[in-house]
Amino acid sequence: MPFYINMLCFAVCFSVESLTCNQCTLSVFGFCLSGGTETCAANNTCYSGRISIVSSFNGFSRLGCREMAGCNATTNSTLLSVTFTTQITCCSTDRCNNAATSTKMTFSAVIGAAVLASVLGNQSIYV
Repeated sequence: MPFYINMLCFAVCFSVESLTCNQCTLSVFGFCLSGGTETCAANNTCYSGRISIVSSFNGFSRLGCREMAGCNATTNSTLLSVTFTTQITCCSTDRCNNAATSTKMTFSAVIGAAVLASVLGNQSIYV
């Protein structure tokens, strides 16, 4: 019996809890094109990465797990004469990185929204 108690104590004392983070491969204007959650590997943290083309446009972002190196950093870069800023923010509690709104919609919902917008867009309002 003492052997089992020792094994239980060892398992509880030395087990490492996994960190769960929001995951989004690409977010455009705050809407995640493909997202969910992911479990980080040991020594990883949750992160949110944002790309700003001008100071008021935060159009693209990514969420997920990453190593601590490069966390909480801001870098300025230029690509094809366009200057942009990349900001990486990290945190270490479950789902602490901000989740972008998921846009997983069925094909029929997309078609329905397009038809409704077309019908409403063609109506004239007379006062």
